Amino acid sequence: MNQQYVLINGDLTLKEEAKILITDLSIQRGYGIFDFLKTIKGQPVFLDDHLDRFYFSAAELFLHVELSREALKRLIQQLMNKNNLPDSGIRITLTGGYSEDGFTPGKPNVLITQSAFTYNKENFEKGTRLVTYEYQRQLPQVKTIDYLQAIRLQTFIKENNADDVLYHGVSGISECPRSNFFIVTANDEIVTPAKNVLQGITRKNILSFSSLTTKEAVIDLDQLAKVKEAFITSTTKIILPVLKINGKPIGDGKPGTVTREIFKQLLRHQGIQ
Repeated sequence: MNQQYVLINGDLTLKEEAKILITDLSIQRGYGIFDFLKTIKGQPVFLDDHLDRFYFSAAELFLHVELSREALKRLIQQLMNKNNLPDSGIRITLTGGYSEDGFTPGKPNVLITQSAFTYNKENFEKGTRLVTYEYQRQLPQVKTIDYLQAIRLQTFIKENNADDVLYHGVSGISECPRSNFFIVTANDEIVTPAKNVLQGITRKNILSFSSLTTKEAVIDLDQLAKVKEAFITSTTKIILPVLKINGKPIGDGKPGTVTREIFKQLLRHQGIQ
């Protein structure tokens, strides 16, 4: 296997030799943000959308990104050229920086990593099962590195024979820890929660498809018993039909026709054969 490289503050480093100091607030307090994008056949997918969100998240946490957008793009391309992984996932992490008192942010560290990733279309037919849990993420529109609750709930998910958790709160259903949630109503209207969610890149693309009837709105828990279909979306999953929620089938418990059509559109949109 070829040696893999990462970038730390613009410097190429062998993956096994990469390190930052333990005084970084990402380690001391879990303070930092990130974004994750795919490359397909050597081409980044929706790169500008991901960078828009990356810079937005940084600003919301008052972390200054010294790199311009074009400079960051050049670094990503440099890493791609060095690692030669045409199909991959690229993660850009911005840390809270080295802190003398363990609380005050310092100059952020920029970490760019790449790993092999190939999307498996067979996952669509398998679908996913969700279990609901009352919880609201802090700063939901910011892609932070804080996944404490999501990791803590892994045992809860397994105990409920589910694959992932679906958060809900005073504003209704919100999202899964790493994906957005959609329902399909009886009249084929596609609805996704409007409040307290991360602005997912796949979510954004679905909302922009002119061939679909879509909207953002409040979705209450009691609506789930009446929906025709449901699905989740993310950069890595693309789209997965939700077959069960809390052990109860959604629709006929199989991938629905609307979800399947969106799946086809997303594959074409991303250049996946």
